[in-house]
Amino acid sequence: MNLPAVRHGADLKNRPQGEMLVVTTDLVPGMRIVRVLGLVRGNTVRTRNIGHDFLASFRNLVGGEVGSYTQMLAQSREQSLDRMRAEALALGANAVVGLRITTSTVMAGAAEILAYGTAVVVESA
Repeated sequence: MNLPAVRHGADLKNRPQGEMLVVTTDLVPGMRIVRVLGLVRGNTVRTRNIGHDFLASFRNLVGGEVGSYTQMLAQSREQSLDRMRAEALALGANAVVGLRITTSTVMAGAAEILAYGTAVVVESA
């Protein structure tokens, strides 16, 4: 199966009108699942920046939030979700149920964020 190339935070800028429903639950109140299309996922791997590491080390001494890391993780999470939605759209889904997000260390200084769920077609009950 050929899925669209998805490369950055604006991955779904050309998506059809309307948002895709994405929920962490297995069912959607008021909707019924008419077709299950299968597992969809999106991931991204990010590495830290030496300059940010230096500032984070300093922040570790004085305490507080490391804003650059918070921003990097938020962007990575959104990119993973966009990639998952793009895969679901390519299958013909209008919703993803059972969303989960996980993270893992790939190597020193690099982390993966993975979003996954089940692509489905839903309609009003």
